[in-house]
Formats: sequence, C-alpha cells, structure tokens
Amino acid sequence: MISLKTFRGGVHPHENYNGKSLTGRMPTEVAPAPEQVAILLSQSVGAPCTPLVKAGERVFMGQKIGEPKGFVGAPVHASVSGKVLGIKQRANALGAAMPAIVIENDGLDEWDPSIQPMNPDQMDVQQLLSAIREMGIVGLGGAAFPTAVKLAPPPEKHIDTLILNGGECEPYLTSDHRTMLERPESVVDGLMIARRILSAERAFIGVEDNKMDAVAALTQAAQGKDIKVVPLMAKYPQGGEKQMIQVLTGRQVPSGKLPMDAGCVVINVSTAAAISECLRSGRPLIERTITVTGQISRPRNLRVRVGESMGDLIALCGGQLPGVNKVVLGGPMMGFSAYNLDTPVVKGTSGVLLLEDDTKHSKPVSNCIRCAKCARACPIHLLPMTLHALSERERFDETKDCHAMDCIECGACSFICPAKLPLVQSIRVAKRELTKRSKRAQA
Repeated sequence: MISLKTFRGGVHPHENYNGKSLTGRMPTEVAPAPEQVAILLSQSVGAPCTPLVKAGERVFMGQKIGEPKGFVGAPVHASVSGKVLGIKQRANALGAAMPAIVIENDGLDEWDPSIQPMNPDQMDVQQLLSAIREMGIVGLGGAAFPTAVKLAPPPEKHIDTLILNGGECEPYLTSDHRTMLERPESVVDGLMIARRILSAERAFIGVEDNKMDAVAALTQAAQGKDIKVVPLMAKYPQGGEKQMIQVLTGRQVPSGKLPMDAGCVVINVSTAAAISECLRSGRPLIERTITVTGQISRPRNLRVRVGESMGDLIALCGGQLPGVNKVVLGGPMMGFSAYNLDTPVVKGTSGVLLLEDDTKHSKPVSNCIRCAKCARACPIHLLPMTLHALSERERFDETKDCHAMDCIECGACSFICPAKLPLVQSIRVAKRELTKRSKRAQA
C-alpha cells in the first residue's frame, strides 16, 4: 500500500460534480485556427502591455505586438498571421472591458522570420530568464504570474526546492492531465531548465492519485534526473501552492508571505512544458491546451490559439445542450462566469465549462448553524463563518485581524456550507477593501 500524502482540510467533490470523466481519457486535439483573434493587452499579473502595432499593419504569427510597461509583466504575440483590424474593447474573464489587438487571420500561418530555435542547454541563467520573458511565458495554471519573475527571486531568498504542480484538483478540468500524459518529456525538460535557473537542490512533481497514468509517464521521463514524482491524495484544493509545499516538504508558508519565504518555487506542469517547447523552438507562447466541457455536445481537450473567442470554442464542440445558462471560465470552484461569449482565450484560461445554474432548484440561503464544517474544510485553517459575519457588517479591520488576507479563495467553505452562505464571496469583498485601504495608506 502506498501512503498517500495530503493536508488537513479540503473537500471531496463527488464524481457527478467532479466531471473529469467527461474528458480525462480524450487526447488533445488541435483546434483549427479561428478567422479572427483578439489578443488582450493585459493577460498576466502586473503591468498591461503597450501596443506595438497599428490598424492596417500585417503581422506574422509569433510577432511581438505588445510590450509590458513594467518589470512584472509579459509581452503578447500574434497567434495568427494577418491584418491588424485595430485596437478594440473586449471583455476579460471578470467582464471588464479591456483593450485588445484584433487580427484578421489570412490563413497562411506565416511565422515571424526572425524566430530561430534555441539551445537552452548552452545558455546561461540570464539568457534563459531573458528568453522566458521574451516568449511571454506566464503561469498556465490560472494565476498567469510572469514566469521569468517567479524564477528570479531576490538574492537574499535562498531557494532549495522546485515543485511542479500537477495536482489539477479543480473539478472538470483535465488539460494538465493530458499535458502530463502526452508531453511528459517536455514537462521534465522544463523542470530541469527552471531548476538550473534557481540552482534548486531538489525537485518534486506532485500529482493526484486519480492520475496514476500521468505519474507513470512522468516517472519514466524523469529517470536518472534526481526528480521525485509523488502521488498525492485526490482532494480539493490539493493543487494549491501552499498545500503542495506543505505536503511535499513539510514546510508552511508564513502568514502574509510567499512560497519563496519557505525556500520553494512552485510552477504548473503546463508552464514547465511551455518553457521547454518555447525555448527549444524559439516560438513564443501563442497557444495552450483548454478543456471545453460540461453540458456540451462534444466535450474535448483542445489546443487553441490565444485570442480565440469562447463562442468559437463552444461552436467547435457542437454547441451547448438544452438548459445551459452559465459559462464558467476555468473550473467550477475558482472560475468566473463569462459575461459574453466574445471573451477571448488568454494564456491563463484553463477551461470553458458549460453548466445549468441550479440555484433556483437548491435550498435558499439560511442562517449559519455553527456546524463548523467550513472551518474543518478550510486548508488555511481560518474561520470562514466569522470572516463572513464581519465582512457582512463591514467590520473590515477585524477581518484583517482574523487573517482574511491569507484566504486563497478556493471556495471549499462555500461548497461544504449546508446553509449555502456565500462565504468565499464575502471574504473576497473584505480582501479587496483591505487592499484598497492599504494602497490609500501608501499613497
């Protein structure tokens, strides 16, 4: 018997809700290029990009079309060749109108002639970091933090452990699973490149035990490379950074601190694959694997171009089934409901999930019964019911004293709550208010 590692807290979404069986065994298919793409100028944590092209210009596939204004940011590139129609407004995942470079595809897929393959094995650390930045690589697990920044911690932060996150604990999503199965060599190669940049003494790949085929594929690819591939108990949110660090190293990230304060860097397995493939081909990050699933005619894992609309992807999968009235970008626990189907794919988009909103069929919100299920489920060991009550009464300073800012917004508390209270939403409101106050105080 294998003693599976896990953390205290979390929830176990049942299979009817989990939904991974819809696409878990479906190989990734390459989606046909769309007739038009809209490349949002803000696709990562940090500064938005300044456009480098104008309406009427012809661009090559892979050409840099947006440059970030600050150090924390990532450039964007054309995912098709064709004519720039202009800079127009498109909704992002939160529904906010953002500037996007709209390109009409000429169908030629003509790559930028300046792009040349690289040999990362012969590059030094600064060359690797510069290339990763220029490729526009960001975290593909959803956070979209610029990878070059993550791999360049301050000199005083000693990083001895690199962790690849293959948990993919979010229900329904299977894009990381397919990446680990279909491109394990790229995953391991990207890990080795990142490990050399960080000079990390040890490396782990954590994968939930409902993906043992991926564990086997990665173990085979990692032979002779001093990498530990560790099966983890399937539980949500096993794929959280802090949970992954605690399970694999026994360390805890201090309150208000980052993984590097525990001597660790965590990157997603798909991000690692992108590091390898982008550097070795010389081609920037202009496509990614997405799970399109839920109540749709043909659930699929698709390799799609950045900038394709959600509506195009839904049509490509045969359209929605009757009763669907909610489209979620990402998974059901931490994803966001789309405001319209013109929202384009960004680098951090991991899934498109179609659901029937059953709110009208579920029990109405009732009073907290002090059952403490939310406290037992919280992987950070907070008191969600207390934070909710304080936030509802706008006692935000007290939520800070109760460590609201440590909440990872996983939604486990809301999922388990028998009173159907919007716990994570209330905590999110408190966090945003505390952030606003902190910025005002620093101004």
